[in-house]
Amino acid sequence: MARAPLKSQAIAALVALLSAHSAVAQQTPTPSAPSGQMLGFDIDAATRERVIAATIAKLDELYVFPDVARKMAQALRAHQKKGAYNASTRGDEFAALLTTHLREVSHDKHLAVTFSPVKLPDFSAAPTPQQIEERRKQDERVNCAFTKVEILDGNIGYMRLGGFGPTDTCAPTVSAAMNFVANADAVILDMRGPGGGEALTVVFLESYLFDQPTHVNDIWTRSTDTTRQYWTQSQVPGKRVGSTVPVYVLTSSHTFSAGEELAYDLQAQKRATIVGETTGGGAHPFRPERIDDRFTVRVPFARVISPVSRTNWEGVGVEPDVKVPEADALLTAQKMAAEKIASKSRQ
Repeated sequence: MARAPLKSQAIAALVALLSAHSAVAQQTPTPSAPSGQMLGFDIDAATRERVIAATIAKLDELYVFPDVARKMAQALRAHQKKGAYNASTRGDEFAALLTTHLREVSHDKHLAVTFSPVKLPDFSAAPTPQQIEERRKQDERVNCAFTKVEILDGNIGYMRLGGFGPTDTCAPTVSAAMNFVANADAVILDMRGPGGGEALTVVFLESYLFDQPTHVNDIWTRSTDTTRQYWTQSQVPGKRVGSTVPVYVLTSSHTFSAGEELAYDLQAQKRATIVGETTGGGAHPFRPERIDDRFTVRVPFARVISPVSRTNWEGVGVEPDVKVPEADALLTAQKMAAEKIASKSRQ
């Protein structure tokens, strides 16, 4: 799909408009290690002790539920006392084992200890202009994970989304896609892949599906004990789909994180029908915390709260309105959309 070009002034205005509601930090991926000094996979007892202690400290300081953080610390120390980690001499295997033990307590799929055999960068350092440009090129190279946009038979708009890239790069792609389907009689948003990414981009896409600013979620952050509201935007480039066109969101058991947010928000607002399978259940915003040159702990530090349900999809996933196997979701949604369009035409 060709992108609808936006003037630089429009892009700048859009970014400024969205910045007040920025939620980029909640979906920040663990930074990838650049090509550099190879440190290898081997670890010793001192490394294991340091990583365990640092992981416990980071969770105690930042994890969204302090009581769960304490239980995870107790579990890690109990495993350590029993010698569960003594045979772990490879960093990748040790990180995977710690992750397993942490999730046995928390059941939090965003929580993880990760390992890199290549020296990790300083996460606290601001990205260089070169790194920012390279990230932008990578996002554009994959069309910001918008893998297909088309009009199906019966004037049904269809979008396949693999994820949600940074808004400052991907807003033009979102706008182009939503403008492409703006005149459809129904819209299908296919989120059957993992669909992770930035929540801010999710809210921007949702802005095309409502005629008026709509309160879609809140985020409570433990470290500051503050709650911030997130609303769809009052202004968007181009034409909206609007509030009256039927919308269907396709899900699978693999749908996760930001992809789940799209489904949950629209379902809670009764703006879309969810078709497919119950999703993976990962709602907590997270950020990577560097432990040392090779280890990182990915810490969920905040909680999404729906203004409608007063909760979220963490651990339970998004329950579809129409339960069908993943492979049958698209055809099912097409049939439902066609029936809805035909019913409207008879009125």
